[in-house]
Amino acid sequence: MTSLDLALLLVIAALLVVVGAAVLRRRPPKPLARPAGAPRILVPFFGRLDQTVVDAAIRIAQAEGAVLVPAYLLIVPLRYGEDSPLRDQVNLAMPQLEAFEHAALRAGVPVDARIEKGRTATHALRRLWEVERFDRIVAPAPADGSDGFTEKELAWLLTHAPAETVVLKPAPTAVAAAHRTAA
Repeated sequence: MTSLDLALLLVIAALLVVVGAAVLRRRPPKPLARPAGAPRILVPFFGRLDQTVVDAAIRIAQAEGAVLVPAYLLIVPLRYGEDSPLRDQVNLAMPQLEAFEHAALRAGVPVDARIEKGRTATHALRRLWEVERFDRIVAPAPADGSDGFTEKELAWLLTHAPAETVVLKPAPTAVAAAHRTAA
């Protein structure tokens, strides 16, 4: 074996180690066991969810030893049947649910993510509440371009929620605050 062959072999081995490490790092965290009887915290959302809401929900779940239930509310327009697949919305929902799940699992919080359909956000919530029990709800209000429940939806949520409800409106970012004061 020549020194050139040996150098090539070493380069290939080093490349395999780097690729292997990258693959291992990208592997999703192992799902945690959901303790029986553990409190369940629902985080309903649609559209883009602010990272502040995700972080707050994770901290609450950690403090309570709870299972987080991020639920993407898929709004089905009236022009479609309620059982329509709505692939575009599902394609938007899945990366957000996956990111939420990864963040929670890294923090040691068990997750039970889902998607619920409805004609409106409140309709989807009602459908979810009919089949599942929750001990707390963390509802996002809109802030800085993130989506959240409207004032009317929040009023409905606070009136009809079957569990303790926290409405979280993230503080405006420094950039957004600077734009508002400059205007």
